[in-house]
Amino acid sequence: MLKRYDEQTLREVESPRFPPGSPDGPADEALAHRSPQKEKPETEAPSSRERPAGEPPSPELPAETDDQPAPGGVSSGESRKGFRRRHPIAALVGSALLVLAVGAGYAYWNYASDFESTDDAFIAARQIAIAPKVTGYVTQVPVTDNQHVAAGAVIARIDDRDYRIALEQASAQVAAAQATIQNIDAQVAVQQAQIKSSEAQVEQAQATLVFAQQQSARYETLARNGAGTVQNAQQYSSQLLQQQAALKSAQAALTVAQRQIESLKAQRSSAEASLAQAVAQRDQAQLNLSYTTVTAAQAGRVVNLTASAGEFAQAGTNLTMFVPDEIWVTANFKETQLNSMRPGQPASMRIDAYPKRAIRGHVASVQPGSGTAFSLLPAENATGNYVKVIQRVPVKIIIDNPPTDVALGPGMSVVPSVRINFKPSLYERLASSIDYLWRQS
Repeated sequence: MLKRYDEQTLREVESPRFPPGSPDGPADEALAHRSPQKEKPETEAPSSRERPAGEPPSPELPAETDDQPAPGGVSSGESRKGFRRRHPIAALVGSALLVLAVGAGYAYWNYASDFESTDDAFIAARQIAIAPKVTGYVTQVPVTDNQHVAAGAVIARIDDRDYRIALEQASAQVAAAQATIQNIDAQVAVQQAQIKSSEAQVEQAQATLVFAQQQSARYETLARNGAGTVQNAQQYSSQLLQQQAALKSAQAALTVAQRQIESLKAQRSSAEASLAQAVAQRDQAQLNLSYTTVTAAQAGRVVNLTASAGEFAQAGTNLTMFVPDEIWVTANFKETQLNSMRPGQPASMRIDAYPKRAIRGHVASVQPGSGTAFSLLPAENATGNYVKVIQRVPVKIIIDNPPTDVALGPGMSVVPSVRINFKPSLYERLASSIDYLWRQS
């Protein structure tokens, strides 16, 4: 009887925890569903003290506890295999998702490593203050706040009556200077005629002098020969001297007439200078008159308009601020991000005010120095304790397709992303292949 119970107990201990035919049931459940007839002999088996004399003792089996390892050589690997056997679909789906997650993570890292981005970027422009060059009362302001205007559009008008009168006065002075020049030209013409008359008188005096010389010589010869009187010789000698004096007088008159031409030419030069001065004054008056109309030098938007009709505007007083249409992005990248950044590289931008718009641009230039180096009070690292801080360097990015239906202005936040590697990434190659196959199908 005892031998039969011992053999049955040994068989139960050596049997596997998962009986055949029940792969999904645990060992405890198999023992729990064991028949009471089998359990009862186990519990009621006589101890070694009740065995008959002379019978060899049966080997005692250690009691099963929770701390003992699972019988039958069951390990954690076999537990995982058991899970895969119990849930094969879930295990397959989980493995596939893990592989996809790892592949997607690598593809994203490979794609993101081709770009450099920063959120320390803002729209910049060379905004200017519009002010009049002349003083006067503002008569008209045909623009309003934030209005977009074209180049040459009127911003404000100033009372121009005083400046029109000044222009008329300057024009009259120009006319007077021109008349003076014309008068001098007429005097020069008269003097030219006078010179010709003087030249004729000189020629006449020369001819008379020649005749007087001949007469004087003839009568002197007759007087010496006794054929003529001394009185006649003296008379013609006197006439010779008179003709010589008349010739000198005619020559002197010719010289005076010629010198008068030089004087008139000098007067004309002075009149021309006066005319040039009058013309300059007229041009200045005309410019002052044009300054009464304040216009936009280029296309842009009127910002912070302060001008109003009836206001007395001093020269140089700001009437409004003006933001031109030419804008760009100043991106303050860390100096560690500039290793592969070069002018001409494409960039994509997201404006915080319009996040759904795709803005494209390109790198125009990289500032040769950090932002703090050109500040009002640059950092002085040669004094005191030094703590190394990564500097930021401004990078100018030109916007290739600025939106025309919305307002963009200085100070608006932008998040640019510059592509520093032109080689296609794994993600782009996969996307291109999928697109090619989609089009071929």
